Amino acid sequence: MFTVPAPAARLPYPYRNEMEVLAQLMGQLQTGLDWARAADLAAPWVQAVRDKPAPFWAMESLLREYPISSAEGLALMRLAEALLRVPDAETAIALTADQLGKADFDSTSGGPHKMLASLSASAIALSKKFLPEHEGEAGLFKRLGAQTVVAATVRAIQLLGRQFVLGRSIGEAMDEAASARKAHASLRFSYDMLGEGARTEADAQRYLASYQNAIRAIASDKVAASPEAADGISIKLSALFSRYEDAQRERVFAELLPRVWTLVELAAHANINLTIDAEETDRLELSLDVLDALAELIGRQFPQWRGFGLAVQAYQTRALQVVDEVARIARKHKLRFMVRLVKGAYWDGEIKRAQELGLTGYPVFTHKHHTDISYLACARALINHADVIYPQFATHNAGTIAAILQMAQARDAKFEMQRLHGMGEGVYREVMKDAGVPVRVYAPVGEHRDLLAYLVRRLLENGANSSFVHQLADEAVNVKDLLASPLHPASAPALPMPVALYGFDGVEGRANSMGADLACLQERAPLEKAVAAAVVESVPEATKADVDTAITQLQAGFPAWNSTPLAQRAAVLRRAADALESRLPEFCGLLVKEAHKTLGDCVAEVREAVDFCRYYADQAEARLASQALPGPTGESNELHLHGRGVFVCISPWNFPLAIFAGQVVAALVAGNAVAAKPAEQTPAVAQRMVALLHEAGVPRNALALLHGPGETIGAALVADARTAGVCFTGSTAVAKIINRTLAAKDGPIVPLIAETGGINAMVVDSTALPEQVVDAVVQSAFRSAGQRCSALRLLCVHESVADGVIEMIRGALKELNVGDPSRLSTDVGPLIDAEAFDGISTHVARLRKDAKLIGETHLPAGLKHSVAPIAFELPRIADVSQEIFGPVLHVVRWGGDVDAVIAQVNALGYGLTLGIQTRIDSRALRLAHAARIGNVYVNRNMIGAVVGVQPFGGEGLSGTGPKAGGPHYLYRFCAEQTLTINTAAAGGNAALLAGFTGAVAGE
Repeated sequence: MFTVPAPAARLPYPYRNEMEVLAQLMGQLQTGLDWARAADLAAPWVQAVRDKPAPFWAMESLLREYPISSAEGLALMRLAEALLRVPDAETAIALTADQLGKADFDSTSGGPHKMLASLSASAIALSKKFLPEHEGEAGLFKRLGAQTVVAATVRAIQLLGRQFVLGRSIGEAMDEAASARKAHASLRFSYDMLGEGARTEADAQRYLASYQNAIRAIASDKVAASPEAADGISIKLSALFSRYEDAQRERVFAELLPRVWTLVELAAHANINLTIDAEETDRLELSLDVLDALAELIGRQFPQWRGFGLAVQAYQTRALQVVDEVARIARKHKLRFMVRLVKGAYWDGEIKRAQELGLTGYPVFTHKHHTDISYLACARALINHADVIYPQFATHNAGTIAAILQMAQARDAKFEMQRLHGMGEGVYREVMKDAGVPVRVYAPVGEHRDLLAYLVRRLLENGANSSFVHQLADEAVNVKDLLASPLHPASAPALPMPVALYGFDGVEGRANSMGADLACLQERAPLEKAVAAAVVESVPEATKADVDTAITQLQAGFPAWNSTPLAQRAAVLRRAADALESRLPEFCGLLVKEAHKTLGDCVAEVREAVDFCRYYADQAEARLASQALPGPTGESNELHLHGRGVFVCISPWNFPLAIFAGQVVAALVAGNAVAAKPAEQTPAVAQRMVALLHEAGVPRNALALLHGPGETIGAALVADARTAGVCFTGSTAVAKIINRTLAAKDGPIVPLIAETGGINAMVVDSTALPEQVVDAVVQSAFRSAGQRCSALRLLCVHESVADGVIEMIRGALKELNVGDPSRLSTDVGPLIDAEAFDGISTHVARLRKDAKLIGETHLPAGLKHSVAPIAFELPRIADVSQEIFGPVLHVVRWGGDVDAVIAQVNALGYGLTLGIQTRIDSRALRLAHAARIGNVYVNRNMIGAVVGVQPFGGEGLSGTGPKAGGPHYLYRFCAEQTLTINTAAAGGNAALLAGFTGAVAGE
């Protein structure tokens, strides 16, 4: 039905310089906009709102008293986000006590009781509108007297949530809309069916049915005179397809577009507006491809329909180009679109993503008023495209509204204003006194359980100090300041660039490693080209004689390298980091071909190796330098750290570059010579890294690569009498063999730095958001085919929410793609080799007999060494007795004491990572403290530890410590020497005596 277009960049590069973008936008606004005149028009609106607040003033008043930036405001937001979904009373009580009791109330604030009273008062105010007469204020007071604080808080939050949700069903929402039209007959609504993005096909089908039902209800068997004059609907593409992402382009066009088309047909026949809501930046280009494909078919089948459109987010630095591209598509297909211009809804997420991925910049503006400038420039562009676009301006800023009126009147362009239900009602009450300004209300529809994410976003928008709505409610902000012109670009971004995340400014701190945005064609293309061209070199296996020769050479080279000034050794690591970063595509190509990693995992691994080099260079200079120690007069004392000699580094195949490089450069910067033995399966990656280190300045007699089987080459390296230390990452069984071998040797006691595997668990209580849990589970258990030492093996879910979470996991498994790791669409590649495949297959076969199958991913025929991601339910935590190094998840339900769950996890004996999913902060901290596990992650996935941010490793059965990528790691590679000199031996302490003589002379 729809042809899949080849990927092509429709828009400029997304990570352009913010100041340069602003200069272009300001050029668009040089003429035709008089802000002073707009402010004069808006000032009476603002004053009228303050003189006569809108009915929905309860939330604004509450947030003015407890702003989101305060502990009390944060507690309110956390309660609003989680409390309504908690099914069991015990947990609801714990959550409420945790949030209302943790804030730092001062002596005049009145404590939690005052906050509860404020919540209740706000609820009472809203109840007069939302509750039947007999359930009004008196009824609510009666309940408050009879029920617990939790019940009162739940009711208060339910009613506060109703400020932003028009109705629980489309019918109820339409009744509310009809009531609102009694006061303003021209008011129109755009209904939005609430809910998170789909995680499963069942989710998507439910949302599709919800949209279809809503459109039929809006149409009511009548054809509207025009989309502008009728109510409409907004749809979210990520709700209609769980894999709405650029990597799944073929599936998007094969599965998502036919679903959207069924909605388009319904809306077109009814002649109402259907708007595609905006989503994150990484879907922006794809959304334009989708728009173009749908427009082509609309142009053929419904050429007279003028109700199709989409939302554009002004906070994106490419927003103006999006407007122009939408207009181009409209002209191409001879259509007219309805385009909603909004400020944007995912700003914090966009910032975090850019920082985490190490991108070259941000896809959004970092100053709020820069977004305001972009909004005005986009508004002007939409007005200029009035022949093919009907502009819909969504804003609550009175100054922006006045500016739009000014620009539209100058061009005699038709347009409409939009506001969110529950926000901006007072301002628009004044604006609508001008009958020529049509207004549409964006109206969310859904049950209480569906409003959580939306409600928190509204709370954040209302509560932000920079929010117009927040300042409008604060009479301490005078009208002139509130309506100050935004047309004054800042001289620099408000945030450091992602490269400066760790304080790097060219002098201090280390640079964040540069990554790549795989959703950006400009950044993805070089990587795909490198993968296609990658060749895995043959690496000859060493012999025992080679081991003897290599260690002899390394031992001879050790003194010179150890004597090399620390600053020079650190500089070598920094040169290696820069070289590796510049060769990102090359190393990614090699990792795909030799280690069978997906492209996203390859980028992350190269970045981790770069981070290791820079971090250990910094740590060495900060921690390994000589230190003066205190002592008596006439004596100097200095502590020196130096290399131990020849360090053997044995690395695994699952991170053949990052762990290999991390071990080697840590040993080198501490002054050791290094014999590096890579995993048998991945020697080519190691060989390429060793060559890079040599090019960066590591002497050839300070670093040697010795490839071969662990039982021969590895064993010979460990057993050699000249080996001064061993660094190992791998299985617990092999680590114990190495430990015994070292212990049996004569001579000095040789240190072992070991990191091994573990049965890693995640504990989920009933306050956790199921969608976030499932996202974290899928990433933690199945990314990299489960072949990470940090991967999730055991999921413990509270019995009250287990059915829903398990069902969602079952559906999410069906949406994963197993296949060739060189393909962008592949989520899970093959296991490393036949031995791993046989071992995992045997375990899965046993589980099929002894456990309850939850679900599994489809496994295409003909894939070598591939295992489908799979999940089983087991009766007890103790039934998970061994680590399975593959995409296999074990699920156990729990009830009762959550502390007992952690005790049972501890009893398993070893684990590197623990995930905790809860909104009860005190519970998270208590469980983390009780866990005998190296790394604990709260409300996120359990993989992808960042160098210097989440130092990684374990102790006991999970290793010896210290943590790799942490501040104590380098010490283990060092020997210490204290040098004491009696400076008074030759005639006394001259400096002391000179001071004493001077004092006497002064007398």
